[in-house]
Amino acid sequence: MQVAPGGGTTVQDHVALAEIELCGDLIIAASAAEDRLSLESIDEVLRVAEERGAPGPF
Repeated sequence: MQVAPGGGTTVQDHVALAEIELCGDLIIAASAAEDRLSLESIDEVLRVAEERGAPGPF
């Protein structure tokens, strides 16, 4: 975690920000779906295949 110099209150945690972004993406996908998301759909939203180095559907 990095704290801004000069006594500022800005804190940046890149891992936490990435997790928040993924959670937001998942919430948006779930709210747009007519039914429950499949495991494959969740993996696609969370870009699991990209993280594993496997070719994705894109």
